[in-house]
Amino acid sequence: MNTVTALPELRAARRSLSGTVGFVPTMGYLHTGHISLVQAAMAECDHVVASIFVNPTQFGPNEDLAKYPRDLPRDLAMLEAAGADLVWTPTVEIMYPSGFQTWVEVEGLTRPLEGEIRPGHFRGVTTIVAKLFNAVGPDKAYFGQKDAQQAAVIRRMTKDLDFPIEIVVCPTLREADGLAMSSRNTYLNPGERQAATVLFCALSAAKSAFDSGERGAEKLRALVRKTVSAEPLAKLQYVSCADYDTLEELETVRCKALLSLAVYVGKTRLIDNFVIG
Repeated sequence: MNTVTALPELRAARRSLSGTVGFVPTMGYLHTGHISLVQAAMAECDHVVASIFVNPTQFGPNEDLAKYPRDLPRDLAMLEAAGADLVWTPTVEIMYPSGFQTWVEVEGLTRPLEGEIRPGHFRGVTTIVAKLFNAVGPDKAYFGQKDAQQAAVIRRMTKDLDFPIEIVVCPTLREADGLAMSSRNTYLNPGERQAATVLFCALSAAKSAFDSGERGAEKLRALVRKTVSAEPLAKLQYVSCADYDTLEELETVRCKALLSLAVYVGKTRLIDNFVIG
């Protein structure tokens, strides 16, 4: 596995890769979910490129940039074991050089949900992903379903800016008790870790109602609220039942929909979602 930092090194290494390239962008502190994206890319492409970059512009002023977990040697060992060919580990100075003032922004899709709670977050995401796409030039790029709104925003950006890249969204990987794998799970103490299963339980309750014939979106949202409210350590930030592509809130679920929520467990903010319909 080749590991590079400077942009000229990346471009030289990229030119040496013949055939199709799958790209897995990450912020590091990898878990099995990230590795599943590498494995999906390996199954579909001739080569796999990954990036590790904790992007400061997608963190808000009161968010956890400084304490975001980092372990580059461990990450590199995991990527090498998974079969990645090339890993790019740029610095902040490389991605945002002095005088940087150009931003990529998707408008409508970034307004609700995470965009409403975290203003400026998606501008940071789309700008850095556009820069990563330009630098790596992949044929396919792989993202996890857990960050469903992010995936929708990146699909829109890729289409609008004519990137010749197929966006592949892979299923959320979960712990045995249903908790979605996330680097932020490391912030949870044992009691909070147990309480965090309420996200999966709440989504499961709503999906069960949907599978039994319930089509009223507000009734599904109410089931999520009721389930989360029963957990003393959990505080619901939002619940949504929205159109899968537009993210507009639904009254009735008649087609593919995204059921999602954000919950504080203690001081840790967790998100999760199910696709229904």
